[in-house]
Amino acid sequence: MRIAVDAMGGDYAPVEVVKGSIDAAKELGVEIILVGDEARIREELANNNTDNLPISIHHTTEVIEMGESPAVALRKKKNASVVVGTKLVKDGLCDAIVSAGNTGASMGSALLGLGRIKGIHRPAIASIIPTLKGVTLLLDVGANAECDPQNLVQFAVMGGIYSEKILGADNPKVGLLNIGEEETKGKPAYLEAFRLLKQSKLNFMGNVEGRDITSGEADVVVCDGFVGNVVLKFGEGLARDLLSMIKVELQKNIFVKIAAAFVFSQAKGLKKKIDYTEYGGAPLLGVKGISIVCHGSSKAKAIMNAIRVAKECVEVNVVDCIKESISQNVSENIAGDPNGDD
Repeated sequence: MRIAVDAMGGDYAPVEVVKGSIDAAKELGVEIILVGDEARIREELANNNTDNLPISIHHTTEVIEMGESPAVALRKKKNASVVVGTKLVKDGLCDAIVSAGNTGASMGSALLGLGRIKGIHRPAIASIIPTLKGVTLLLDVGANAECDPQNLVQFAVMGGIYSEKILGADNPKVGLLNIGEEETKGKPAYLEAFRLLKQSKLNFMGNVEGRDITSGEADVVVCDGFVGNVVLKFGEGLARDLLSMIKVELQKNIFVKIAAAFVFSQAKGLKKKIDYTEYGGAPLLGVKGISIVCHGSSKAKAIMNAIRVAKECVEVNVVDCIKESISQNVSENIAGDPNGDD
């Protein structure tokens, strides 16, 4: 399996991206194609032990920076690392692309370079949320600020497939994120999405509120990208700052410090569970290829785990699974126009 990695994308590129790629090549049994400035990549490879590792470089001369307008940059920078990496997937030279760079550019490259699965109106970024019962898949978390009812239904279909094939959920329960559990709550688009989801063959459990996401009752939670991104970033900040607050409180006297040392030594599993770097990147579901979008601040561990996510998506052929399911739902007039974009 060959994974293209945007070596120039992210706040810590290329240093951390190269390190994470090296770790992936060692541990995951995949071949890595580092896409970007060859001189800078070779400099980082020279600082690490890469003997006999299946790592190569595909040179590019341009980078789309984090603050650039994706639409403008994609028009002007045809040789940007994320664009070229996506083309390697399109041309069948790589099986997936991983990037921690500009999210809009990653999504735009995938849409223009790979295209949408037939019947899919809009792709969605799916992110894993740790819960009391394991994990929940939340989508969309930033690809689409506004969504119509059929978009939300398609997100539910794609999320259900990912939850089953990658996360191991049996007949995944799907919830619609809303301001109340009642069927009559929410904006018109959500009211209609509720009706369509209720008609579908999905294991739809109804509306769920924000406080219910971390309970783990739903395996998949669906919302528009504006709401999903706010929920995701709030959760990341809460987890980080809550741990910091606890540490401050536990430093207030010597007896508490002693107890804290024992408690924290036993709570490594909890820290690992709420660490976003453990989950790697978020797949862009709905395009005709595997594209993994990483946090802009991803370091080596997050990059390695994002490559792991890419590998898992390729192994279960998640794209074809989505194609088949969307085709079935379209034929039943649940998920949109049978003549949708290809």
